[in-house]
Amino acid sequence: MQPRQILSLGNFFSSAHFFLLIYIVGPYLATFMREDQVGLVISFGAVLTFLAFPIMPRLVRKYGAKRLAIYLGFAQAIILSILAGNPSAPIAIAAIALACSLHPLIAYQFDLLLEATVAKENATGRIRTAFLTAGNLALVLAPLAVGFLLGDADRYDFVFFAAAVTLTPFLMIFLMESLPEGKPPRTSRFAATCRCIVGNRDLRAVAAAQGVLQLFFHLAPFYVPLYLHTVLGMPWSQLGWIFAVAVIPFVLIEYPAGWVADRYLGDRKLLFIGFLLMGLSFSAFAFVTAATPLFVIVIILLLTRIGAALTEAMTEGHFFRRVSERDASTVSVFRMMRPAGAFMAPLIGSLILFVSDYNVLFFSTGIAIALLGVVATRTMQEII
Repeated sequence: MQPRQILSLGNFFSSAHFFLLIYIVGPYLATFMREDQVGLVISFGAVLTFLAFPIMPRLVRKYGAKRLAIYLGFAQAIILSILAGNPSAPIAIAAIALACSLHPLIAYQFDLLLEATVAKENATGRIRTAFLTAGNLALVLAPLAVGFLLGDADRYDFVFFAAAVTLTPFLMIFLMESLPEGKPPRTSRFAATCRCIVGNRDLRAVAAAQGVLQLFFHLAPFYVPLYLHTVLGMPWSQLGWIFAVAVIPFVLIEYPAGWVADRYLGDRKLLFIGFLLMGLSFSAFAFVTAATPLFVIVIILLLTRIGAALTEAMTEGHFFRRVSERDASTVSVFRMMRPAGAFMAPLIGSLILFVSDYNVLFFSTGIAIALLGVVATRTMQEII
């Protein structure tokens, strides 16, 4: 197989394990603690990722991105196997935090390996979105699998076992296939890299846009299932197909959006539309109740994911046009927006739920996502 095909296939299986987890983490933790506390576990996992990211470039230079991906994948499989064994509450909580902390580190290795295959930056949008689409196929299948595995029984151990199994093909592919890793990455002090990004208006803007997107990515998959399942009482057998339909835009939209951005419109126009659509439709969940027709819920979910797909495609393409596989430190800072979102979103959610309710949570965060995203978009440099 060609290197990009290997990476896309590996990304499918690696993403599958995380997408299986993301829908059930909130409801699973709610079996051990109050709903306004479950977000703190995710935030702790994000802290662990924060601590690991600054040393990642040096580890990549020493061991290589491919080998690190294998090591991290094995560690994740062990953690998921522990969760599949129905551990006690303290062990389960610690394992969830660790599982959430490792996925961004695995994804970071994929970023560097894929960037090593890019020769012409004017094709970056198409290359990145094709790679993302492979992972997003797992995003569509994961909720169907969750709905099938759980049904009306809430046997979360089945899902953890399935997530561990999906890592096996990813590990086998990486162990058996060779991949180019490009030139050894340049390393620099973490603080110096942060100052470089902050001092560059365009990199600062796209990093901010990525941060807002990650805020959504750690609010919506976490709190929407928690609200629909635990508050409105919708069974997983129903939620599975609803979430599968809702995430189809990630498969259908991202590659065409990357192609259009590369050839015609550039990133800013599509990014502007994506943020408005994502934020405003997410705020509409404030008005969803048990009496809301099912098709209305599906439409709202679809609109949020159409916006998120446009936003993800544009931020990925825009950033990786400006870096190579040698810029490991810059990529690591950009990818720290993932744990930043994973840290902030649950804290914000827990605080709002502690003083108010889900209606305020969805409305306030949705409007904030739209406004912050538009501000970040306006300061980006347009390149076609």
